[in-house]
Amino acid sequence: MAGRVEARLKELGIELPQAAAPVANYVPYVIVGNLLFISGQITMQGGKPQYVGQVGRDFTVEEGAKAARICGINILAQVKAALGDLDRVKRCVKLTGFVNAAPLFAEQPKVINGASDLMVEVLGDAGRHARAAVGVASLPVGVAVEVDAIFEIV
Repeated sequence: MAGRVEARLKELGIELPQAAAPVANYVPYVIVGNLLFISGQITMQGGKPQYVGQVGRDFTVEEGAKAARICGINILAQVKAALGDLDRVKRCVKLTGFVNAAPLFAEQPKVINGASDLMVEVLGDAGRHARAAVGVASLPVGVAVEVDAIFEIV
């Protein structure tokens, strides 16, 4: 039977993909005590990178936010793979978002809102979190956004 968070995802029309396997020497998640650390998730959808390029050059802020939302969905897929039950999430503690940004681009927070807003939509108040939004010169396979996460779990 689907839990509260799964029901909310269904209500929002969000289907979680299969959690992506690591592509280098790391693991997709680590549990330490009551904290779940999710490795950075990029804009993979259907096994292919989406939003390849730079925000502020190839993509608008709004498109960047859509890319960040994909990262957020991929984070939730990793949480489900790690815990089996999304209702074990007590709260989203922190997101760190990386934006492949054109020189002088300064709206990283608006881009990473795509992932932040998703966490609140899905988890309610438990989705409110601390955050960093950082501009970078490039990201893996050239994608526009990468986001990692820390969750408190029960």
